Amino acid sequence: MSNAVIRTDLPELTLLHRGKVRDMYEIPGHEDKLLMIATDRISAYDVVMDDPIIDKGKVLTQISLFWFDLLANIVPNHQISADVDQYPEVCHQYRGQLEGRSMLVRRTKVMPIECIVRGYISGSFWSAYKKNTTVCGFALPEGMQESDKFPQPLFTPSTKAEQGLHDENISVAQMEEIIGKDVADKMADISIRLYEKASEYARSKGIIIADTKFELGMVDGELILIDEVLTPDSSRFWPMDEYKPGQGQPSFDKQFLRDYLSSLDWGKQPPPPPLPAEITEKTAARYKEAQERLTL
Repeated sequence: MSNAVIRTDLPELTLLHRGKVRDMYEIPGHEDKLLMIATDRISAYDVVMDDPIIDKGKVLTQISLFWFDLLANIVPNHQISADVDQYPEVCHQYRGQLEGRSMLVRRTKVMPIECIVRGYISGSFWSAYKKNTTVCGFALPEGMQESDKFPQPLFTPSTKAEQGLHDENISVAQMEEIIGKDVADKMADISIRLYEKASEYARSKGIIIADTKFELGMVDGELILIDEVLTPDSSRFWPMDEYKPGQGQPSFDKQFLRDYLSSLDWGKQPPPPPLPAEITEKTAARYKEAQERLTL
């Protein structure tokens, strides 16, 4: 079994940002590029756990690379290379931390909006619907059950929160106020097209993509797809053969971990509780199964 990479240490590079899962570095002499590394950290309820999920970062990176390739005809993406040999030479000494879990990417102006597309009603959207059938500006049909399919996919943007805070769902009208109608329309159109193509492919592999989150950046006036794409961290993946509307669904994401944490007397604030080996191993297995189903 591989050793976990929990926190990268690349002293000759400049750490730009350490997120819940990814570490982002600037490379001296290559200001138009960034090095993005997916660690084995896992977060739940916006709290990063102390215990890693072995090889999770590799799984996320390989899934993203697969989707970048499949979806390239819809929108360009930021990936330059995932081959350490093709990275600037200063990176080669860190091969052990980079192999299989990193990407050299184009530097972009990151758009301040999370592009969420929902094909099924679940999670926070289901919670909101139970209180009011108009959610995020969408008048939804009466009488929907949990996990029901929407008549058509919904684009539901959110603002990007500072680390440790929750993203905030906003209406498309609010998004237009932030970035302008033309760019908002393009982002919505790209997101829906990405979701529809990915969903059709995933169904052929026995997986329902209930919802997902895309990130877009701008380079030379052009929108491009950035960050991770359609991974178990950014999406709800459900096994099609077990799908039953009217209840929550088994999934290939961290819902297994969330369910365990919900069974504890824990206030969903740091510090996180320790995770038993059984929980980390079963979570790792769910991530790996998603990768194998989608990409093999």
